[in-house]
Amino acid sequence: MNARRFSELDWPRRTQRLTIRPATMADADTSFAQRSIPQVGRWMTSQPDNRQAFQQAFRLGLENTLILESDSGAGSRVIGEMRCQVKDAWGQREIVEQARQSRAELGWFIIPQEHGKGYGLEAVTELLAIAFDGVGVRRVEAGCFAENEASWRLMERLGMRREGHYIAESLHRDGTWRDTMMYALLAKEWRDRHKHQQQ
Repeated sequence: MNARRFSELDWPRRTQRLTIRPATMADADTSFAQRSIPQVGRWMTSQPDNRQAFQQAFRLGLENTLILESDSGAGSRVIGEMRCQVKDAWGQREIVEQARQSRAELGWFIIPQEHGKGYGLEAVTELLAIAFDGVGVRRVEAGCFAENEASWRLMERLGMRREGHYIAESLHRDGTWRDTMMYALLAKEWRDRHKHQQQ
């Protein structure tokens, strides 16, 4: 399976209130500042503490990172990020090539001052469309700490299926073992859901 890169898609993508575009190195300072917000960093895999090291990591992840800009109010402003990292699915050796680049791991954050406005639903709905109709994967997956209720409730609202609730599975940077949840959705499920909504 040959997934398409962000560079092969048409940009920017626009929703009712958001502009979504691929990240560039010009976004690194804003990303560093937003990821340093405690309410954001609490649930992220890593919290930036060194600007230079962060910029190197940001550069490595550019091809998977999308920037969210709000178009409401006076001009546009960056309110968060999304990630769509294409990966290989597992496949038996004889047909493993057919499993290449067939799934994507999704992630996102929106800065706290923009919570409660429906931006998450709007943004991740478009992220699913990008993953399935743009990039062309057959399955998406996303995980979160069980305590990140806003995240898993959003995934359920979007029709993603909870495929696992893992007890004390992940070590948080505060030193405690936390439950995590895993969600997934197939391209066929996504398209069937949208076909039903349009009828």
